[in-house]
Amino acid sequence: MNRRDSLLALIALVTSPLAAKAQSMGKVPIVGLLDAGARLSWWDEFRKQMVRLGYVEGKSVTYESRFARNHLERLDPLSQELVRLRPAVIVTAATVATQAARRATSQIPIVTATGVDHVSMGFATSLARPGGNVTGLTTINSDLTDKRFALLRELAPRMSRLAVVWQADNVGTAATIRDLERDARSYKIALQNLGVRGRDEIADAFQAAIRERADAIFVPPGPLMTDEHALVGELTRRHRIVVLAPVEAVESGALVSYGVSLTDLFIRAATYVDKILKGAKPGDLPIEQPTKLELVINMKTAKALGITLPTSVLARADRVIE
Repeated sequence: MNRRDSLLALIALVTSPLAAKAQSMGKVPIVGLLDAGARLSWWDEFRKQMVRLGYVEGKSVTYESRFARNHLERLDPLSQELVRLRPAVIVTAATVATQAARRATSQIPIVTATGVDHVSMGFATSLARPGGNVTGLTTINSDLTDKRFALLRELAPRMSRLAVVWQADNVGTAATIRDLERDARSYKIALQNLGVRGRDEIADAFQAAIRERADAIFVPPGPLMTDEHALVGELTRRHRIVVLAPVEAVESGALVSYGVSLTDLFIRAATYVDKILKGAKPGDLPIEQPTKLELVINMKTAKALGITLPTSVLARADRVIE
């Protein structure tokens, strides 16, 4: 091979995608982003916080995103793709995403932006000292389901039947369903369990709730329900029923949301990444529970449903959508 051919071969190697990837791995750390859904706005807040912490994309950090878009069977291969890139840390959204990342690696640090109790899922030995390669934030507040159930009883004081429409293949919601079943038994309220696995089943589940004369519908947060927030809002208006759902759905027409500020969790996840990139071990970083809960009410929907909201509920609202 002559000098010219050698030079062309070298240029081709350096400019190839794989070489570019290898160079980026050598120069700046890669942060993998793994999401069971596809909520870009939350990740935008994460990246903004990384900028505030002093990171410049392409210079001091690079990102590799893998979003399953509610096709949960894709999480394992997507996790394996990320691991092959040898990222410095992987940030996950949803418990099922953390499970997939954990199956793919026990060495690369994993920071959870959202997810259920890490200890019960086997990700950590304790919240104070996780001990393994997983740390971060949990969306579980010990009495959150109880508070949501109490809120539904305030909104529908004569409630005798409650439907729950949830993503059946999302393991992170299973604990919520168990707590809800316990609360329903305590108040002798019939619980209609309507698990769904895709967008096409959501409308059928709402229809089933109406057919069985449910007094209210609870839609727990999860990748599918969050991504399909517009549909949940539309179904609320169509069926004229009290619906407690993720905040995005309330912005789209559902009645009320009460839960963790996910934007806050994604911002806080960036601080974990910062610490790990500076040398901290994930097993030494305590897992934090939510500190900010939000009550959001859609007054336009309340008026359309002919509901007069209790003063006690309105007084607690963090945001009212007119």
